[in-house]
Amino acid sequence: MIELLLPPLLAGLAVATVAGPMGALVVWRRMAFFGDTLAHGALLGAAFALAADISLYPAVVLMCLCLALVLVALQQQRQLANDTLLGMVAHTTLALGIIAISLQPEVRVDLFAFLFGDLLSVSFADVAWLWCGAVLILAILVFSWRRLLSITVDEDLAQVEGVSVTGTRILLMLLLALLIAGAIRTVGVLLITSLLVIPAASARRLSHTPEQMAVLASIFGIFAVIGGLVLSWFADTPVGPSVVVAAAAIFILTLARKKA
Repeated sequence: MIELLLPPLLAGLAVATVAGPMGALVVWRRMAFFGDTLAHGALLGAAFALAADISLYPAVVLMCLCLALVLVALQQQRQLANDTLLGMVAHTTLALGIIAISLQPEVRVDLFAFLFGDLLSVSFADVAWLWCGAVLILAILVFSWRRLLSITVDEDLAQVEGVSVTGTRILLMLLLALLIAGAIRTVGVLLITSLLVIPAASARRLSHTPEQMAVLASIFGIFAVIGGLVLSWFADTPVGPSVVVAAAAIFILTLARKKA
C-alpha cells in the first residue's frame, strides 16, 4: 500500500505546496478563468506530444507558456471583454485538443485521465520533475513576492514605485502556466483551477496577512490531497475529483468555523 500511494502523495504535495501562494494571487487578482483557459489549452499540448511522439510534460509546459503569452497579447485589445475572450479561447483549445487526439487512432489515450487526472499513475520520475518545478516556482515567488503584491493591490501605484507592471504580470502568467502544466496529472484539465481557488478561498477567511494566506492555502491544499487519496483508496473513487471534494469539505469547515 505504501509503495503504491507514496509517488502520488509526493506528487500531490508538490502541486499543493505551490498552488497555495499561486492560488492566493489568482484569488486576489480574480484570475480563476485565466487558469481555466490555460488548463484547457494544456490538452492541446498533450495532443501535440502524442502526434510528435515526444515527452508529454515538456510539450504541455511549452503549450501553456505559449498560450499564456498569447492571452497577454490578446488582452491588450479592447473589442472583447476579458471573460468573453477567455471563454472563447478556453473552449476552442479544449475542443481542438480532443479532436487532435481523436484523429490519432493508432495512439491509445485515456481521455478521462487527461480531463480528470490520474494521480495514481505517477512514477518517481514524475515526482522528481514536479518537485524540481515546484522548487523553481517557489524560489521565483519568494524573490518576486513584493512586486507581485504591488501590482495586485494597485497597478498604477506600483508603476509609480518603479515596478515593471507588464513584466511582473507576464511573470505571474508564466508561473501559473508552469504550475498548471505540472498539475495536470493531479486533478486533470477540467478540475485544476479548483485546486488553485478552493484552498486559497478557505485560507482567505482565516488569514490576516497575504503571507499567512499563502501558507494556509498550501496547508489546506496538502490536506485536500491527503483527504482525496484516502477517499479514493477506501471508496474506490477517482482521485482527482476526490481531491476537489476534500478541498470543498475544508472550505465548508472554514465557513462553520467563521460562523462559530
